[in-house]
Amino acid sequence: MVRAADGKPIAWLSERRTPGKAEGCCPSNLPNRHSQVHRPVLQEADEIILDVSGIGIVDALEPLIDVESRAALLGHQLAVSGVAHNGRKHPCAGARYRANGRSPCVFPPEVFMSATISPLAPKKYPKMPAIEGVRIATAEAGIKYKNRTDLLAMVFDAGTTVAGVFTKSKCPSAPVDFCRQNLGQGKARVLVVNSGNANAFTGQKGRTSTAMTGEAAAKAAGCTPDEVFLASTGVIGEPLDAGKFSHLLAGLVKDGRPDLWTEAAKAIMTTDTYPKLATATVKLGDADVTINGIAKGAGMIAPDMATMLSFIATDAPIAAPVLQDLLSRGTAKTFNAVTVDSDTSTSDTLLIFATGTAARRGAPDITDAGDARLGAFRRALGKVLKSLALQVVRDGEGARKQVEVTVTGAKSARSAKRIALSIANSPLVKTAVAGEDANWGRVVMAVGKAGEPADRDLLSIWFGDIRLAHEGERDASYSEEATSAYMKRDEIRIRADIGIGRGKATVWTCDLTKEYVAINGDYRS
Repeated sequence: MVRAADGKPIAWLSERRTPGKAEGCCPSNLPNRHSQVHRPVLQEADEIILDVSGIGIVDALEPLIDVESRAALLGHQLAVSGVAHNGRKHPCAGARYRANGRSPCVFPPEVFMSATISPLAPKKYPKMPAIEGVRIATAEAGIKYKNRTDLLAMVFDAGTTVAGVFTKSKCPSAPVDFCRQNLGQGKARVLVVNSGNANAFTGQKGRTSTAMTGEAAAKAAGCTPDEVFLASTGVIGEPLDAGKFSHLLAGLVKDGRPDLWTEAAKAIMTTDTYPKLATATVKLGDADVTINGIAKGAGMIAPDMATMLSFIATDAPIAAPVLQDLLSRGTAKTFNAVTVDSDTSTSDTLLIFATGTAARRGAPDITDAGDARLGAFRRALGKVLKSLALQVVRDGEGARKQVEVTVTGAKSARSAKRIALSIANSPLVKTAVAGEDANWGRVVMAVGKAGEPADRDLLSIWFGDIRLAHEGERDASYSEEATSAYMKRDEIRIRADIGIGRGKATVWTCDLTKEYVAINGDYRS
């Protein structure tokens, strides 16, 4: 038997890694988007059958930090074919995820007819180090979800600088307006994020809700409201009742801990199937500095600003204008280069916070974006941003394949990116990938409709390393068998060479499956 840190049983695992019995079952903290498609059916059974991405449960647990962490992360991921209920209709109806603590639970009481995690999910998650000057707390506010956290608070030491990028939507949410107004100050003490309600298109009620939340957070942290940043994610058009959670903020600010990054990532999830985290450590001067990041996003993802919701923190001492330059440049080839469904959210927010506490260990204060000492930090930040952006793509609603689209030989880099996005956003291209159909003619179509300079008779196309078309016609050595075999991979690379210039760009997307339609057709139900 495997036990959590508090001694409670997690699951029975046989030495032969065959199905075993489970006890102590209760709901995971993670939302189950697939339950919107496949309704849970309670069954009476004696055993559970485990299958985590085709590997044994022990193998799945081994690479991670500890069994408890793995259990908390993978609780909703285990494919359950039967659960012993011992005569109870709902064995864990009263269970609640504990704020600021890990859940000892693994198995949900329901039985789902399909896996509940993206097959493209990471095989293991990074161990997220604490960042001095950052404290985290989460709680169940009951905004929309049950038996999971939906409220996040991050508290920062005085002197923390901040930068951000936001949606370019002409219908931004009230929290986006709130953050834009506060960003000019360049200082931050508190971040509050709720999931389950976007507080978008909610008129004066939405503005009142953000003001109430900002004031409550400021009072709890002993700062001014212009040092508070807010984000909301969920359904558009439904008023957000801040009274459901504003009274919780004082406790969250007081009880925050530096090691709850995974819990933070889970609290902001909506239709995501797994938490998205990334970290990097790099030298700044002679001191080590850390960059941690979390993100959420699975649908309504398009590169019209920067991201969906993502929050980065570092202990590097970097001035706000420099942070802004780093972030704006870093998103151009990461979050601004991903798309799931071409729809830009009303709530997209990416914020980066720098506590500056590494200065105590000798890290230099950076006040100039051109400072040569920023080189390694800039590259490390880019890696964190790219990791988070690709995790969002790999968790696209209903996604089964990641698609990388590269365009070369365009008139300019801007033109190349527009053509790449035309390919990546094409429903016909995406459904062909989903069906493992090497229909490269759809790529020709997407290049032609992009509205960018192109020459039909110079266009060449590759799937992976296989050239399918060359200078305006099918390649003479084209092999349907080889190309069809390539399309069965989880990661597909498409390249189009326009043949008229030196412009180049790469974007990432995912396939488009019938599960995407089912998930979004049932979203509000």
